[in-house]
Amino acid sequence: MVRKIAIYGKGGIGKSTTQQNTAAAMAEFQDQNVMIHGCDPKADSTRLVLGGKMQTTMMDTLRELGEEGCTPEAVVETGFKGIKCVESGGPEPGVGCAGRGVITAISLMEMHGVYEENLDFVFFDVLGDVVCGGFAMPVRDGKAEEIYIVASGEMMALYAANNICKGMVKYAHQSGVRLGGIICNSRNVDGEMELMEEFCEKIGTQLIHFVPRDNIVQKAEFNKKSVIEFDPECNQAMEYKELGRKIIENKNFVIPTPMSMDEMEELVVKYGALD
Repeated sequence: MVRKIAIYGKGGIGKSTTQQNTAAAMAEFQDQNVMIHGCDPKADSTRLVLGGKMQTTMMDTLRELGEEGCTPEAVVETGFKGIKCVESGGPEPGVGCAGRGVITAISLMEMHGVYEENLDFVFFDVLGDVVCGGFAMPVRDGKAEEIYIVASGEMMALYAANNICKGMVKYAHQSGVRLGGIICNSRNVDGEMELMEEFCEKIGTQLIHFVPRDNIVQKAEFNKKSVIEFDPECNQAMEYKELGRKIIENKNFVIPTPMSMDEMEELVVKYGALD
């Protein structure tokens, strides 16, 4: 049975890069059949898997060809190690709601049965924080059963992760969605590991993996590839391989207990005061 996972995190935290490298590692090292559904109007959730290519989005296809022309054959492409890729896209700049584009795109993919076609994992790569119904749709309507949040030891990344948990709790009982853990995409902040572990303990989940910072990630991106395709033997590729293994084997799914603003402030001040 296909496992449907939503990846959330603060904008700019490296969520799409982490997600694409993890998907590539799962396909390369664990022989998993994976699909990525990008739910960001920037449509940049699949480019490393597609050799730098920016996909034609579902919303662009809908505008050009209508619903009849928005078929899987028209919008789904296959990338590295057979990873299937689709991008929701969004409205024309300054017009309409990008969140509604996510709703429309996922509904169309379900109508065509795309998520059930010999897949082990579907990753929904979702824009930023859970701030509106459209971007919350993968968890609100039970489209995804698991959530992983990409964060770091930076203050705003932690605030965003906590906020995402608050949004998730609203839908957990009605949709059955659960948090699988926090992925730390390290920014080399002082005391980062300890801070992330304490944050996870306080919200009642696990730090599923600490991804160290490594310039090879940027080097691979400049070459329009995932790290796994660029240098499958490097240390960073092994980190993504380990994260992929942990996700595959994960049994620790929870409804989180988000922190209050006062608790968040205390945690941030505690680690901010460390020498």
